[in-house]
Amino acid sequence: MSLRQTLTYLVQAVVLGLAIAFVVLYVWPEITGQEPSKVEIRQTAPELAAQSVGGPNSYATAVDRASSAVVNINTAKVITVRPHPFFDDPIFRQFFGGADNLITPRKRVETSLGSGVIMSAQGIILTNHHVIRGADAIQVSLQDGRMVQAKVVGSDPETDIAVLKIDLKKLPVITLGHSDKLRVGDVVLAIGNPFGVGQTVTMGIVSATGRNKLGINTFENFIQTDAAINPGNSGGALIDAEGNLVGINTAIFSRSGGNQGIGFAIPTSLAQNVMEEIIKHGRPQRGWLGIEAQVITPQIARALELKDTKGVVVVGVVRGGPAHKAGLQPGDVLVSIDGKKINEAREALLNISSHKPGSVVKLGILREGKSMMLQATAIERPTRTAATE
Repeated sequence: MSLRQTLTYLVQAVVLGLAIAFVVLYVWPEITGQEPSKVEIRQTAPELAAQSVGGPNSYATAVDRASSAVVNINTAKVITVRPHPFFDDPIFRQFFGGADNLITPRKRVETSLGSGVIMSAQGIILTNHHVIRGADAIQVSLQDGRMVQAKVVGSDPETDIAVLKIDLKKLPVITLGHSDKLRVGDVVLAIGNPFGVGQTVTMGIVSATGRNKLGINTFENFIQTDAAINPGNSGGALIDAEGNLVGINTAIFSRSGGNQGIGFAIPTSLAQNVMEEIIKHGRPQRGWLGIEAQVITPQIARALELKDTKGVVVVGVVRGGPAHKAGLQPGDVLVSIDGKKINEAREALLNISSHKPGSVVKLGILREGKSMMLQATAIERPTRTAATE
């Protein structure tokens, strides 16, 4: 036998021996005197497992707590339908013998539906401004069958909040939740009267918080939800899984007019503040300086020879307004308000409007590369002032 054949046999024998040893140790690991390795699997404790199933099987308790405080709102307003200007032509009137029945303005009644939430036993109801806008008569229907006429305490188009008052005894009242503690993924329920079919409950989750720049209201801080919200739900309640009010259903994003899984509600933290202002003063009192500002783009930064795009550039100042009296000029860069940095025009709007009329607002600005501090005294914000802070 040659040396090469001998080495081949030895290698084959060694490989075969190692293979047999591996199989024996794998099947009978105890022969080595060592405990076989264990895979540790962590299991949830029984009491915690019961809590993590995915929530309760029913939200009926939450709905029972809240639904009686959600009302249907029916509004009616008289619309004057004016005839076509063609009917005012003297020749036309002479041709038809001056028939006044053809040119007399006609009137018709236009009705609409919405929802509302009873906030206090004294009959205060919170709803949307657009639900009762221009209404000549407002009827509120409770879940227990009672119906009553409501009067408008006040409304705020800039947040789309309206406050109504009804005169009834033993009213159910909703419990307020903490909208500022909502998290994306929290379960929420929408209660309202969609399409006038009657009180309806839909379920979803919080899809997002703090939604703005939607162009719906002047002041926006919406809760976004996929709970079905349809026409007629406006002004209804958005509640949490315990039945506490966290929002007022307001708007939907839809190309068809129906629910597409994107609805918006005004958080109670905002709605309650506006409601209290309306009850106390008849309207929200917000600060105003008379500034028109816009974001600083790289092109604007180069034109103004700025080092960066921080702050907002003042493009307009209302003559005789608080900002004008304080010395603010178009072209100034507003970088801070009361020490808080400003990066968007909407931030400036919200910050200034949060000041009470008569309060001093400190404006940090850049003018021709130099830092300056101005002080302006806020006045009450005019109604529907377009694009100025």
